[in-house]
Amino acid sequence: MSTVTSTSGQKPEIEFPDGPPPTELVIKDLVVGDGAEAVPGGNVEVHYVGVEFDTGEEFDSSWARNESIEFPLRGLIQGWQDGIPGMKVGGRRQLTIPPEQAYGPAGGGHRLSGKTLIFVIDLLGTR
Repeated sequence: MSTVTSTSGQKPEIEFPDGPPPTELVIKDLVVGDGAEAVPGGNVEVHYVGVEFDTGEEFDSSWARNESIEFPLRGLIQGWQDGIPGMKVGGRRQLTIPPEQAYGPAGGGHRLSGKTLIFVIDLLGTR
């Protein structure tokens, strides 16, 4: 499994994982929050970084834009819809998402199709 350095409130650094990618969603709480809980279909405000499992290459980061983002869970990839509910504000969670719950199989038209993805998400708010 990959390791994450830094603490909540700072951009996480995700170290390259060992071994084969998981075939199912892996949810790992790095910091357990004590605020309101995210619910399925709710809106969340997050800071996040996403890297490819195979290469460790960062493909997206709200930290790089220096601004958090808010959106409804129902509009996101399945791995986020399944992996964020239950998380509490103030928490940091790592999601390792297989292609079937991310952007689909290789050749699916998205540049991340066929890839297992790792996200580290800081939950800042929920409504």
